Amino acid sequence: METNLHMIDKRYRETIHTDENNYEYITIAQDENKVRIYTLKNGLKVFLAQNFDAPRIQTYIPVRTGSNNDPSDNTGLAHYLEHMMFKGTSKLGTQNWEKESKLLNQISDLYEQHKAEQDVKKKKEIYKKIDEISQEASQYAIANEYDKVISSLGATNTNAHTWFDETVYKNNIPNNELEKWLKVEKERFSEMVLRLFHTELESVYEEFNRAQDNDSRLVNYELMDALFPTHPNGQQTTLGKPEHLKNPSMKAIHKYFDEYYVPNNYAMVLVGDLDFEKTIQLVDQYFGTIPYKGLPKKTPVIEKPITEIVKRTVKSPTVGRVQLAWRTDSYGTKEAMLADVIANILSNRGEAGLLDLNINQTQKMLWAQAFSVGLKQYGYFSLLAVPKETQTLDEARDMVLEQIELVKKGEFPDWMLPAIINDFKLQRMKALETADGLATNLYDTYIKDRTWEEELNEMEVYSQFTKQKVVDFANEFFKDNYVIIYKEKGVNDKLLRVDNPGITPIKINRDAQSEFLKEILAEKTENIKPEFIDYQKEISTDFINGKKISFVKNKYNDIAQVYFIFPFGSDNDRELGMSTQVLQYLGTGKFSPEDLKKEFFKIGVSNDFKTTQDQLLISLSGLEENIEKGIELLQHWLSDVLPNQEIYSQFVETILENREAAKKDKNRIMTALSTYAKLENYSRFKDVISKEELQNSKVEEFTDRMKKLFKFSYQVFFYGKNFDAFKNYIRKYIEPESLEIPEPKLYSQPETGGKVYFINYDMVQMEMTKVGKGHNVNTENFGKINVFNEYFGRGLSSIVFQEIRESKSLAYSAYVSYAANAELGQPDYVTTYIGTQPDKLQVAVDTMNDLMDELPEVTTQFENAKNAALKQIASTRITRTNIFFNTLKLKKIGISHDFRKDIYEQIQRLNFDEIKKFYQTEIKPLHFNTAIIGKKENLNMEAVSKMGTFKEVTLEEIFGY
Repeated sequence: METNLHMIDKRYRETIHTDENNYEYITIAQDENKVRIYTLKNGLKVFLAQNFDAPRIQTYIPVRTGSNNDPSDNTGLAHYLEHMMFKGTSKLGTQNWEKESKLLNQISDLYEQHKAEQDVKKKKEIYKKIDEISQEASQYAIANEYDKVISSLGATNTNAHTWFDETVYKNNIPNNELEKWLKVEKERFSEMVLRLFHTELESVYEEFNRAQDNDSRLVNYELMDALFPTHPNGQQTTLGKPEHLKNPSMKAIHKYFDEYYVPNNYAMVLVGDLDFEKTIQLVDQYFGTIPYKGLPKKTPVIEKPITEIVKRTVKSPTVGRVQLAWRTDSYGTKEAMLADVIANILSNRGEAGLLDLNINQTQKMLWAQAFSVGLKQYGYFSLLAVPKETQTLDEARDMVLEQIELVKKGEFPDWMLPAIINDFKLQRMKALETADGLATNLYDTYIKDRTWEEELNEMEVYSQFTKQKVVDFANEFFKDNYVIIYKEKGVNDKLLRVDNPGITPIKINRDAQSEFLKEILAEKTENIKPEFIDYQKEISTDFINGKKISFVKNKYNDIAQVYFIFPFGSDNDRELGMSTQVLQYLGTGKFSPEDLKKEFFKIGVSNDFKTTQDQLLISLSGLEENIEKGIELLQHWLSDVLPNQEIYSQFVETILENREAAKKDKNRIMTALSTYAKLENYSRFKDVISKEELQNSKVEEFTDRMKKLFKFSYQVFFYGKNFDAFKNYIRKYIEPESLEIPEPKLYSQPETGGKVYFINYDMVQMEMTKVGKGHNVNTENFGKINVFNEYFGRGLSSIVFQEIRESKSLAYSAYVSYAANAELGQPDYVTTYIGTQPDKLQVAVDTMNDLMDELPEVTTQFENAKNAALKQIASTRITRTNIFFNTLKLKKIGISHDFRKDIYEQIQRLNFDEIKKFYQTEIKPLHFNTAIIGKKENLNMEAVSKMGTFKEVTLEEIFGY
């Protein structure tokens, strides 16, 4: 990559500076985000950038290690370590470290014995002893104290992830809490304490079970194994091998932490409302004291070239598909970048690639896509093809390979390459305008061992590629040297089903607080004052030919967006959404369907049609200088669309096949089943246009609807810079209203309670959702709902999470959520969810029922939830298009001002007695219907019968077709 940079005229160049406190840092000339890159004496890289959208800071701590560094006999270790980083330290998360640590040492020794023991009976005896001592140790532990201390700061999006070469820790914090956050993070990055180990291990195993039920992972694991037969990319999955998860080594985890969690192997990325000089001083004050340590030496694993076609087959209940992949060089290399360009020549976000136009647009198969993935070492280019029922997997393979041949022959238009590069620049501009987008790019650059200079100059490198260079590369790269995975519809005989290990519930000590947490809570910071927006001031309005035109100024970049908002949706016209879908496959008298896609892509303007039950939203997005051309093209398309019955008939076939595919997909089945449990036969979800209606319809019924669209009432919203110019050119497209909006169909919302609906599906876990209909929405409850969800049902420090996952290790995911309705006069709903092994389900259900029988009172946790909610509101700002769209949402609940002010005041006055009363009147009396999906032979019918009247429903019943 460095060679490539030397070959071009670099626009962005490094400059070294020294700030007023003698900290040396690097900036890149012409970097609009003015990123500063510091390196502390201990090797810690610190990336700082300012973004004043809100008084908050997006934080990432990326560690340059992941599953690729797992010991071969302890796969999954990096991911499990990531989980344990949330368990605290010798100061955080403990009531008595002296006593707890002795017990943890005993547990560690027992795990070594357990790992070495081969006799199954003796292993179980050792595990029983581990369980006993863990129970004793838990009396000193404080579950989820890290999450409590972080939420007390008003942090949001607290999480982490592990991948091949990275483990990344995430928080978004109010800027006045930066020092406290650094104090907490310094504490957990200074030492590793493996408390509550065996319960968290079982939660990770439940995550492994979820992955077994994930069809995409099934294919990807096989693909990576074939692409990388010796490299960890393919031989060590992030979640690890089940035998390793069941036989962990606490000593190996400590060793891994000591070796890789050192300041010269991780970075600090902070983007937001910050002061450069003060921030780097604080970072140095806390993290600069952690000593530098040399990293383990690694011998690079070099893969032999693939010289033949490698075929694999996997099976699962979903529809068949085929995936091909060619191994590439590492991210940032010339080969990886050229592969990325070709992926976009084939499939550029569904717009105008060869696969988009020649296969998807012409409906030759259900779906085809190309993409490239760049890793720290190696990467791959991939093609994905989903055939129709009448096609074989090999036919799908041949169709996508034909498109590769077109690239090799140079049979793609000359304008496409520069259009793709412009699209790259546009997408980067969109990504870097937000604090999170910039911070994500920065940490990804660090993980991949690239400089910020290289990253910014990347577009200059792409711009050097000529069509001939792309064609030459394609001919050299695409040979019979690929991996192909046939994903057939069938029974997955590789699923691993295990028994409940019988973990004794541990004590979670909800009321306890460590001295560390008490100190953090006692430290006072100057509160951020909430700012509530004046919508009338921020939104400019005008009327043109009776149509309301609204405007919000884009203060960030040259990207503009225009929205045509129609106050009617599928409730008014059940064929409206289908009409917008049919439109995507039709052209005009001037442009073929494929040419229309090309015209939009040439000018860098994307279009989107979104139909909801009460609204149709048509949007355009691109550089402001091209928006007028986009509107002209859109208007031409809608007014001059040519009906084509043959294309429509193909469209109907595709729709019907997609419906059948949906009935084989676990996630879509669960969505349909949950909706059925909520609304039964009255669901909009089921009110679909039947097969017979579709087949007997004329395409003109749909195209005429599109041609008449702008004769109805609608309003326009423009997000950009020049409102006057926009009004000048939009004027000629606005015609007087001449059509009345149809009356909406009214859907009943039946009472819930006492019914259990079940779908049989071959999977490892059981998933269960319970849904209860509440009272009609009441805006006086919004503050209570906010705190209730934070305190009781959602998040890492909630009561439900602590009890079901932390204490009893019954599920990887479990929650209770109170959802306020978005429209006055409509009911709220309460939903509970559990996903776990079948033999744990009943205990999990009983635990959930016990929790919901009487709201637990934990004063410190309630105050923490309340303060966290206040800090989040105080440090949040409404920006960009949200300024306008919030007003549309608020209008539905009869409010025209910034309602956050009311919610903030509600929460300030809130006490636990009010939350308890809210619970007793709005939640406890509810009756629930239940939706369960899983393998029927694993269903405990005796337990299910206690939930209500059991009914095994058909796919046709829940989908409506």
